[in-house]
Amino acid sequence: MAEEKKEPWLNFLALTTVILAVCATFSTFKGGGYSTQRILKQSEASDTWAQYQSKSIKGYIYQANKEKLELDLKAMGSKAASSEVSSLYAQKIEAYGKEISRYEKEKKEISDKARALEATRDEVQRHGGVFGKAIIALQIAILLCSIAALMKKKPLWVLGSVIGALGIAYFVNGFFLFPWLKILA
Repeated sequence: MAEEKKEPWLNFLALTTVILAVCATFSTFKGGGYSTQRILKQSEASDTWAQYQSKSIKGYIYQANKEKLELDLKAMGSKAASSEVSSLYAQKIEAYGKEISRYEKEKKEISDKARALEATRDEVQRHGGVFGKAIIALQIAILLCSIAALMKKKPLWVLGSVIGALGIAYFVNGFFLFPWLKILA
């Protein structure tokens, strides 16, 4: 029985495949986590914008009532039964004005919060997208390395390693989003 001599590069191929598989696993895990965060931030932002809409509607109701009272007061003009009625109208108009101001202030705060949530969502989405690209490159590299092992073709392993290196670059960039690696974003 003659044993087939094992070529030394096959050991490196096996090691390469394991490293690529580990990076692909972590990329999948991190990409999934970022995807979940993106969905949660989008949901929070949507809820916050709904709250903004609610404040807008309430503020509009106060604005409409204030304008109606102002018109009624003008229409009464000299016909006002007493200055007491005019005073009540003026107090109510002032109270509505304060409510309108309060709602405008709350809308501004809510709007700022919603925009911050959207910015966080966008940042999380950028990370997730890079991890997605890492998964694609790593899976292709694993496939090429597997074919290289089956066929014992060193050029396929080299090609798989180059694509794997690209996948690993995406994987590392997914954590940090290096500005100098914008091409990998």
